[in-house]
Amino acid sequence: MDEVIVGIIERLGYLGIAILMALENIFPPLPSEAIMGAGALAVINDRMSFWPLLIFGTIGTVAGNYAWFWFGNRVGYERLGPFIDKWGRWLTLEWEDIERASEFFQKHGQWAVFFLRFFPVMRTMISLPAGLAHMNVWKFLIFTTAGAAIWNVLLILGAQWLVGTFSNVQDLVGWVLIGSLVLAAAGYGWRLYSWKPRAER
Repeated sequence: MDEVIVGIIERLGYLGIAILMALENIFPPLPSEAIMGAGALAVINDRMSFWPLLIFGTIGTVAGNYAWFWFGNRVGYERLGPFIDKWGRWLTLEWEDIERASEFFQKHGQWAVFFLRFFPVMRTMISLPAGLAHMNVWKFLIFTTAGAAIWNVLLILGAQWLVGTFSNVQDLVGWVLIGSLVLAAAGYGWRLYSWKPRAER
């Protein structure tokens, strides 16, 4: 299984990693853990190099987060409401979620942008209220890049540590990566199926 994953990542290349990481921060079912973990397997097998993987993975992460920041900054609160009403089901979001995230950002500011990079879902969610609050774009990019780079380093080194510490674990890591993709897609499907606006609950 690990050879299959490494082969796919090798064909995608560094640009493919960047695109996947950007999509991971826009479209829910793509977990960064699986993408960078697969890249780490390619590094272990000498099919990729650590620094280009980290750089392109981080560029993709920042690009995906900037898309939500730009959207919030450009659209604003007034026009965001109708967008959430129309597309909230597919994002499994509603206005109350945006308000809570905005309150969290107002309380913690730029550090929320940095620290929430280490938490699933919220690492993308926080970019929208940062844009709605018209956070300085350079501050947003700096704190997003720093948090994303640290998180990606941890994912790469974590996978390398597992393979280097435990014998015969590399193939198991491959199955875990595939499993995480399947679970993420299944979880998103279930959220779509069971999602209802709070007003209808």
